[in-house]
Amino acid sequence: MTTGLTRDAGWEIGVSRTLPLPPAAVWDFLMSPEGVELWLGEGVRLPTVKGETYETADGVRGEIRSCRPGDRVRLTYGTSTVQVTVSAARSGAGAVLRFHQERLADAQERERRRAHWKAVAAEVERALGADRGRE
Repeated sequence: MTTGLTRDAGWEIGVSRTLPLPPAAVWDFLMSPEGVELWLGEGVRLPTVKGETYETADGVRGEIRSCRPGDRVRLTYGTSTVQVTVSAARSGAGAVLRFHQERLADAQERERRRAHWKAVAAEVERALGADRGRE
């Protein structure tokens, strides 16, 4: 099977980054207006109740599918589905931030979304000051 193409979810992409911060701090930032702006765009008010909807400044509409505070949020983003999770790193030090998007149109969209999520992860890391000492 082609990389990124699944039988059930079509084209998908996952990006993760380990941050030297407590999971709760990463989650709280991601769900704050500043954090939501980094991963969904400027001006998005992200609800946390299943079935509630949102719209991005560029017209992408979505709906909350599930939200487990401190752990994960799953939502539709246009015709695709995005899941954002935060968990404790296996080492016990830090948090693992993961972005997963499925039901993408094709391999090209998969690559565009990979670049997007990598950039978002880097921006989250910078915003939280977790990139100090990496340069």
